[in-house]
Amino acid sequence: MRFLLDGMLGKLTRWLRMIGYEAIYANDKQDQDLLSLARRESLTLLTSDEELYRNAISRGIDSFLVEGGTEAERLADVAERYHLNLRIDTATSKCPVCGWSIRQVPKKDVEASVPPTTFKVYQGFWVCTNPRCAKVYWQGSHWERIEQTLESARKILERKKNTEPTITVRRSSKPRRGKDAGSVGPPSDQEVPADERDQ
Repeated sequence: MRFLLDGMLGKLTRWLRMIGYEAIYANDKQDQDLLSLARRESLTLLTSDEELYRNAISRGIDSFLVEGGTEAERLADVAERYHLNLRIDTATSKCPVCGWSIRQVPKKDVEASVPPTTFKVYQGFWVCTNPRCAKVYWQGSHWERIEQTLESARKILERKKNTEPTITVRRSSKPRRGKDAGSVGPPSDQEVPADERDQ
């Protein structure tokens, strides 16, 4: 799954990269440029701009309108729509800054790149494979906050899955006769789970 995000979704871009998805952040492009890029590269456009979303859909571009109020809500909404895994796997995680892959490196390789205290306390380090970025990562105190946000998103997603929508339909208690025999008969209001419709 490859995403293109507009200029209002920078934080969501970083989250998608961390959980292993290709996410292009296009904060310097106009709407028309975004639409052209999404179509040309077969990217899924994520936007919080309703007009841009409508334009994308009208042109047959896969797009999703991001509306959540928090990062956890936004992640849960996108994960529900595209069946994303809301967990970080360092084997597939991408650099949140530039989007390139990261790789684990021997501790000694980063001694000159991290604060002395960090080097002393932590054992596992990862480096962005983009030579122009080369950012170093470790599971420091910020890791707990990252996991808390992802856990919140997973809980929101789980609640969505467990909240089964229902609709009110009218079912016939007696079959009709004559020309309307195939239509619904005398009303009998019942709550019917969505997954039982049309069965």
